[in-house]
Amino acid sequence: MQIHVVEEGDTVDGVAQAYGVPVEILILDNQLVYPYKLAIGQALYIPTYDSAGERPLAQVSGYAYPYISPWVLGQTLPFLTELPIFSYGFTAEGWLIWPASEESWMIDMCSAQGVIPFLTLTPLDDQGKFDNGRIASVVQNPAAGERLIQELISVLRQKGYGGVDIDFEYIRLEDRDAFTEFVRRAADALHENSFRISVALAPKTSADQRGLLYEGKDYPALGALADSVLLMTYEWGYKYGPNMAVAPIHNVEQVVLYALTEIPAAKIRLGIPNYGYDWPLPFVKGVTAANTIGNVEAVQIAIAHYARIQYDETAQSPHFRYWQEDVEHEVWFEDVRSLAAKFSLVKKYGLQGMGYWQIMRWWRANWLALEDAFLIQKD
Repeated sequence: MQIHVVEEGDTVDGVAQAYGVPVEILILDNQLVYPYKLAIGQALYIPTYDSAGERPLAQVSGYAYPYISPWVLGQTLPFLTELPIFSYGFTAEGWLIWPASEESWMIDMCSAQGVIPFLTLTPLDDQGKFDNGRIASVVQNPAAGERLIQELISVLRQKGYGGVDIDFEYIRLEDRDAFTEFVRRAADALHENSFRISVALAPKTSADQRGLLYEGKDYPALGALADSVLLMTYEWGYKYGPNMAVAPIHNVEQVVLYALTEIPAAKIRLGIPNYGYDWPLPFVKGVTAANTIGNVEAVQIAIAHYARIQYDETAQSPHFRYWQEDVEHEVWFEDVRSLAAKFSLVKKYGLQGMGYWQIMRWWRANWLALEDAFLIQKD
């Protein structure tokens, strides 16, 4: 792809003329907002109209909730191979809990676009938090686990899903082997019924990494059982954490390097965040909470506050600061430069592809850049 980083004095008309691109295309592809002001340091996607050159195949997934805009979903599906729909839950006894909103319309749209819909299974409680007690109650009880697996297969058939994505987080160390055994039984049953299985993996950098987020995930065992795994390579910068890049590339690569020692590259998908964070400063642990924003929205905030966008070469991530009502803010987000760095990792290590959390916000430049870098591997 071509990328133009805005300098002082640049205008939309001037940039379009410099690259020989119709101004309306530059505006459309970068989702620029009238009167089309630019932020210094903003990265603009420049279409090349050149399909020549070798592009590796990639499989691409993107999580979505049933309340996604039908327009956004329709725009995004051509760039996906799978759509994990978030999410189904379950009781301690293994009974499946259906999502609050009907999702059949999403499955129908997937069918029309040649995209495989996946049922995402999570142990979320009534407050939307991951409940590791609920995980233990099912994986440590073979009868409850079997009930849940049979419930899943029934819904997959009824709804027209193509597989299950298992997203269990904060698994306790004492439940690790039981969780792996549950995935084994689920994979056997799903494969016997011609369904697929994927597993979301916390971003580990070593087999013995300490911490509740990591200890319950057995990379080699889960990688052997699943058809694909998603490395959740985001949330270094997070809502209640210190202001920093959401997915710093050097940290992301450390996770990939460890994963490759345990799991074949052809099964690994790199997690990519479709969001950023806006922190009020100074950061105070246990007090400060960032606001989740979209990547297009981040640029509009910079423009509104005349902020200069900086680019951290180590993290390969854009960021800026601004003042509002006597409070200083710091924003970290993703742009086409940080995307290019992540796409390069996928190519460098021959990974299966990538998975987005999440696709609720339309980000046109991302999908065009992805299409420039890869051929989407539809079944």
